[in-house]
Amino acid sequence: MIQTWRHKLLPLVGPLLLFLLWQTAVSAKWLNPVLLPSPGDTLRYLFSALADGSMNQDIGDTLYRTLMAFVVAAVIGVPLGVMLGSSERLYRSVEFLVDFFRSTPSSALIPLFMLIFGITDTNKIAIAAFAAVLVILFNSAYGVMNAKKTRIMAAQVMGVSRWHVFKDIMLMESLPQTFVGLRTGVSMALVIVIVAEMFIGSETGLGHRIIDAQQLFNILDMYASILITGAFGYLLNLAFLLIEKRCVHWSGKA
Repeated sequence: MIQTWRHKLLPLVGPLLLFLLWQTAVSAKWLNPVLLPSPGDTLRYLFSALADGSMNQDIGDTLYRTLMAFVVAAVIGVPLGVMLGSSERLYRSVEFLVDFFRSTPSSALIPLFMLIFGITDTNKIAIAAFAAVLVILFNSAYGVMNAKKTRIMAAQVMGVSRWHVFKDIMLMESLPQTFVGLRTGVSMALVIVIVAEMFIGSETGLGHRIIDAQQLFNILDMYASILITGAFGYLLNLAFLLIEKRCVHWSGKA
């Protein structure tokens, strides 16, 4: 029983160490106290902002942009990745393009997307979706290509049709890797949305709030916005981990 509770409490160790280090830095005055408020003051400000609703619109707009970008990326990336992964020759023929754009920082393409979409929400969603779709496509394709060959060969020997081999073996075997792509994709979408909100003429969103607070020297609001952004990313990742455990419950089993 004690071991179970210890195991459940392990995820709290990291945050506690972070806040201990933060408080130590404040107490020891490693940085100017004006530039680094205490964790207690920051959390009080954060809870106050959440309670009075002053952050609600920024959180809602960032959530909307992130989820819209992720949905677009998933709808495009998963089917395209599965299609490319089912034919290794087809994937190898476009591998350079996938790796090239996957290795290109999406934030470097913001000026290009501004020319195409202008300073709009569509621009922020499009650039975030572009970044996420490549990660999702890559993982989906490799998931299909790396499906266990022994199971595929056994099914083929038993005379199972190519469609059923693809649908019931390759596709199902690829799901763990596909979910890795989806988790990484939603995190990537959030990162790019935050960056876009900072630099593409936004009036709302957590990215806009962070950069606005920095320029106005509202240090508590800046740190509180950074904390809520990190919590937001953590909760999105946690949600996908829970979905993955339900949908891919056989992962890791023989």
